[in-house]
Amino acid sequence: MSTDSYEDAIKKLGELLTKKSDLGNVAAAKIKQLTSELEELDSSKIDSVEKIKSGFNHFKTHNYEKNPSLYSALAKSQSPKFLVFACADSRVCPSHVLNFQLGEAFIVRNIANMVPPYDKAKHCNVGAALEYPVTVLNVENILVIGHSCCGGIKGLMAIEDDAAPYKSEFIEDWIQICAPAKNRTKQDCKDLSFDDQCTNCEKEAVNVSLGNLLSYPFVRERVMKNKLAIRGAHYDFVKGTFDLWELDFKTTPAFSLT
Repeated sequence: MSTDSYEDAIKKLGELLTKKSDLGNVAAAKIKQLTSELEELDSSKIDSVEKIKSGFNHFKTHNYEKNPSLYSALAKSQSPKFLVFACADSRVCPSHVLNFQLGEAFIVRNIANMVPPYDKAKHCNVGAALEYPVTVLNVENILVIGHSCCGGIKGLMAIEDDAAPYKSEFIEDWIQICAPAKNRTKQDCKDLSFDDQCTNCEKEAVNVSLGNLLSYPFVRERVMKNKLAIRGAHYDFVKGTFDLWELDFKTTPAFSLT
């Protein structure tokens, strides 16, 4: 609301109350309610900013200033041993779940922790995020982590069903990367409940991503030479469990290493 319209509204309110003084109590109640709403709105904005500021101050005091040698070394270079693909879900930060310290893991997060197949014309952001740690930083391990209650996988499993989500601009096209996982789950787990099917698909989608990783020449070459290990995992934050498995050529999409 502009200043002019605000002042005009105040003027009209004053004129109305002058003519009809009996509306004073009603006006007071309305103003009180409006004031409360505005204070709440202003408070939420301040709280967000203060959260950011206090968060950094806590980090600087308890981490940065207490580890000068670590940050001095990190300022010169990084040499992580892990490249981790994880979901962007706020509940599954891999640094917290696996206790990675700064400099130990190069982390790529997206919806449903998916790795698309090699394609220079599509998903080049994932290709770049994969190429740099593998070819420049020479990571020794790639880990793809799925997780419980994954909204992306639930959306994938619901496509073509009555419970399918609304058509989105980006999400549905993205999660179709792991359509083979959905198809396999629908076939092998058709007698299970929808929730149990989703849990199965969370793991199967990881296997699809593991297979897709091998479609990248620079990944495939290092795997063949035993310079790079690929593993899948599933973190269940409901049960507090973490499953880890090796690349299984029987469960991933067919792709020849020769």
